[in-house]
Amino acid sequence: MKLTSVVKPHEVERDWILIDAEGQTFGRILTQVATYLRGKHKPSFTPNVDCGDYVVIINAEKVKFSGNKLQAKEYFTHSGYFGSTKSKKLSDMLENSTEKLYRLSVRGMLPKTYLGRDMLKKLKVYVGDQHPHTAQFNKGN
Repeated sequence: MKLTSVVKPHEVERDWILIDAEGQTFGRILTQVATYLRGKHKPSFTPNVDCGDYVVIINAEKVKFSGNKLQAKEYFTHSGYFGSTKSKKLSDMLENSTEKLYRLSVRGMLPKTYLGRDMLKKLKVYVGDQHPHTAQFNKGN
C-alpha cells in the first residue's frame, strides 16, 4: 500500500519564476501566477502548507485586456463610514498603481487566511523589464 507524502514547511524547496506580461492577457497571467504562488503545479502540493514559489512579473504595464475593460471596469474601496465609497478606473490603476492592481487581483484567487497572505508576499511586480532579483535566477546555474 502506497501512502501519500505530506510536505512539512521546512522541507519546501522554492524556485523563482519570471513571467513577462508583455502582450499577454491579464486574467490568464493571474491564474498562472496564483497557481505558482499556491504551489499547485508541484507534485508535492499540500493544501495546508505554503509550498509555492516566488513569482516575478516584469513589463506589468504592457498587459492586454479584452473588451472594453480599460474604460468600463472600476475598483471600489470602502472604509466603513457613510459616504466613503471611492472608485478607480482600471486604466488609472494600471497607470498609477500597477503593483496594487496585480496584488488585488491575485489576492482574490488565493486562500483568505494567514496562509494566503504569506503566499501573496512572494509576488513581485515591476513596471519595466528590470528587476533586482537577477541573483536568485542565476543561483542555480
